[in-house]
Amino acid sequence: MAQTSVPTEPGENPPNPPRGSGASRAGDPPPAGSSGSGALDTYFRISARGSSVGRELRGGLTTFMAMAYILLLNPILLGGKDVKGHQLDPAQITTMTALAAFITTVAMGLIGNVPLALAAGLSVAGVVGNQVAAEMTWPQAMGLCVIYGLIIMLMVVSGLRERIMNAIPMALKHAITIGIGLFIAMIGLNKAGVVTENAAPGGPPVTLGPAGELAGWPVLVFAVTVLVIFMLMARDIRGAILIGLVFGTVLAMVVNAIVDISDKTWGGGVPNLPDKVVDAPDFGLFGEVSVFGGFAEAGGITASVLVFTLVFAGFFDAMATIIGIGTEAELVDDEGRMPGLSKALAIDGAGGIVGGVTSSSGQTVFIESATGVGDGARTGLSSVVTGAIFGLMLFFTPIAGVVPDQVAAAALVVIGSMMITQVKHIDWDDKAAAIPAFLTIVLMPFTYSITAGVAAGVIAYTLIRAAQGRFRDIGPLMWILTLAFLVFFALHPIKEWLGVS
Repeated sequence: MAQTSVPTEPGENPPNPPRGSGASRAGDPPPAGSSGSGALDTYFRISARGSSVGRELRGGLTTFMAMAYILLLNPILLGGKDVKGHQLDPAQITTMTALAAFITTVAMGLIGNVPLALAAGLSVAGVVGNQVAAEMTWPQAMGLCVIYGLIIMLMVVSGLRERIMNAIPMALKHAITIGIGLFIAMIGLNKAGVVTENAAPGGPPVTLGPAGELAGWPVLVFAVTVLVIFMLMARDIRGAILIGLVFGTVLAMVVNAIVDISDKTWGGGVPNLPDKVVDAPDFGLFGEVSVFGGFAEAGGITASVLVFTLVFAGFFDAMATIIGIGTEAELVDDEGRMPGLSKALAIDGAGGIVGGVTSSSGQTVFIESATGVGDGARTGLSSVVTGAIFGLMLFFTPIAGVVPDQVAAAALVVIGSMMITQVKHIDWDDKAAAIPAFLTIVLMPFTYSITAGVAAGVIAYTLIRAAQGRFRDIGPLMWILTLAFLVFFALHPIKEWLGVS
């Protein structure tokens, strides 16, 4: 895929449009539906990026449908008891999850002008719900989210975060895109029930379906939805992913109405018409945060280690996601640098603060943004659309669960198939590129961790280049990253040595 700079100032030449989007090439007339002289086009530079208002609106809706599950999943991730035995109210968490996603995603669109949507990060929420809350109260745990957000913001203001991202070699950036593609495909297959954990002793860690075979109507809905999207894409139908998601949701509702299926079988979303559509939002958790209380509750060392873990989870997951989606959307130049990156990173860093203040845990860029990119989104207008729908969900939370996991999973698998095409850009004859790329690609899905894949790739690249004597190709920031990632992998023995549980 050719990668060309996206203009950010008047007078620059427009880039080549995204692959397979049907957009016009530079110098051709704007695509149908664009407003070459309209305010939206001028502000978001829609025509310059080879897109149209229609594509941006469709991409924003597609992204929301793919990530709407967070409104149901985040209350589960944050549903445990804190060190005092207190639990957060699920309805309040749902409201705060929608509010935080609305604020950060609209800000990303208006300020960053990139098709990236934010919500409560799964890795961050997992750390907060399972590790941080076990050591302190919920307000104190959210206080650590504010601190980690402030740390990342300081890195953005100093320019350190952007320099770190630009220091990553191009081969690793392609590998990150591929790894994320496989990772989200694995998430989709797991959500759909196609790939499941094998409970049988002595067998493989994962298996096809629950017992070596596919089972259940929801899996069938997933399979049909995936095939419909692929067939629409093969016919070059615009909005193939969105059409497929709508089709899959309607199909799931029909199946659920005809066949007696347990709500638990559908997972996070149940395709039923809700009893009520509108409900008043509950903002009771807003501002329930104690910024430094966790250090007194859990101790300075424990709290510091937890902040370090949150920074790693938020920083590198978002970094890899921005690189991957930016590359797929052709918003990067030949060296993998994305114009306006500092603004996007600032919004992402502020997401930690917003998440802490709203008690929804740190907000970060969602990999599901790739579904909107796959449907043609190239500008921040799509993010504004996604954020606006999250804002509407403050009043329509009862219908948040209409799209079942199996339908959303279909979009993830499709986007994963699109992202792995980056493999052709890696020089597999260069050991210093091929080996780190391989480790990055395989460890993301196999460890279920984007950070682990990035860490392994960075360490391998630095050490192999050093073994080749090509120290100038490494750069000081790569050495610093390598040391930081070595600490990341050694966190468990370090915590044991420090006496931290």
